[in-house]
Amino acid sequence: HLFMALFIEDSCINCDMCEPECPNEAITMGEEVYEIDPSLCTECVGHYDKPTCISVCPIDCIAIDPAHKESQDDLLVKYAQLTGKFVG
Repeated sequence: HLFMALFIEDSCINCDMCEPECPNEAITMGEEVYEIDPSLCTECVGHYDKPTCISVCPIDCIAIDPAHKESQDDLLVKYAQLTGKFVG
């Protein structure tokens, strides 16, 4: 599995489910729909087994962003930088 940052598609209905679920505060309201900051998104690596935003999205509009390819190790490093916690 190649990990990447996630992004929210234009079909987003702004239901407000994903934003409070994100442990990295990567999700914010954009101009029209919610957006995911790729510099903050770790696909929940370090926090959960799978991305919680995808789990709670009622219309499945959150997808993998092919523009931001990262390995599991990359995401763990980002998690450590964001939280100050290191996962071995």
